[in-house]
Amino acid sequence: MTPLILGGGPAGAAAAIVLARAGTRATLIERHRDTADALCGGFLSWRTLDALAALGIERDRLSRDSITRVRLFANGRVAEAPLPAPAVAVSRRHLDTLLLDHAAALGTGVERGVAARAVDGRTIRTADGATLTPDTLFLATGKHDVRGAARPAGARGGDPTLGLRQRRSPCATLDRLVGDAIELHLFDRGYAGIARQEDGSTNICLAVHRSRLDAAGDPTRLLIELAAESPALGERLSAGIGSAIEAVANVPYGWRATAGTPGCFRLGDQAAVIPSLAGEGMGIALASGTSAAQAWLADGERAAPDWQRDFARRAARPLRTAGAVRALAERPAAAAPLLSIAARTGLIHVIARLTRIDHATH
Repeated sequence: MTPLILGGGPAGAAAAIVLARAGTRATLIERHRDTADALCGGFLSWRTLDALAALGIERDRLSRDSITRVRLFANGRVAEAPLPAPAVAVSRRHLDTLLLDHAAALGTGVERGVAARAVDGRTIRTADGATLTPDTLFLATGKHDVRGAARPAGARGGDPTLGLRQRRSPCATLDRLVGDAIELHLFDRGYAGIARQEDGSTNICLAVHRSRLDAAGDPTRLLIELAAESPALGERLSAGIGSAIEAVANVPYGWRATAGTPGCFRLGDQAAVIPSLAGEGMGIALASGTSAAQAWLADGERAAPDWQRDFARRAARPLRTAGAVRALAERPAAAAPLLSIAARTGLIHVIARLTRIDHATH
């Protein structure tokens, strides 16, 4: 009885590692032949670092630099506060490579360049015409939906959110401006997160409602608009050499899989999608992969429905808190007066705690 893991991101790799350590050699299929640099802020909180260490990925392999502060910008105001504990920011290519290599070294069968086209129960049809029928499926395709197992269209809302990302090359100006902080720049109907990553580049990720992007016309014009509205953001967008702008459409922030079926565990973004400003997407991915694998080891395929409901319950508070913060963040005129209060009173620490996922084991 060999479980099949569909997707080689942090959720799928975490499940593979836990299974392999217990003596179960899962098969993991990944649609990209080479490890992709998924569109992601790449923020790893202190709790996520602990979860990675428990899987065998130590802190010093991720990045030589730490993030120790959060810096908030809105309507010309800025506030700063220390994080509860040091964090890091890494590219998904680096993180996913470490996790998949570790899973493979433990015995996981990793097959790259195999794209799933449709899922029917536990039957998977691949792009090359093959049909796979595992006893247990761990669905870990991230933001990418597979036909037959897609999250409901209604989860995206009437004005859906898009993710945009531009990478800026290493430069002294960004080192000085961003430093050891994770930055959040708030603007009408969206926000930008900025952090320096393990290779010295600076990752700029935006979550923006489609209405705002449509009003601007295209991503390039949107960045020009935002740079004019916010000089601080504009300064960062003008430093270094910018990569092409990447996009992912219709991110269903706030969605949770509240029910499951025997033999199918939905992991990561397929289980719960937290607004990116919380910096807990990777934490949710690892917690879901780890706990789902533990549930399967304890009770097999029949554990899936109970596990899915329990994970949805665990994710409820982080998603609810992050959703409330996001709703305020997307109205910078309302958020701006609260920045200094949040930094001065410790509210940022409270929000950070309430948006972390519980990493309790099964």
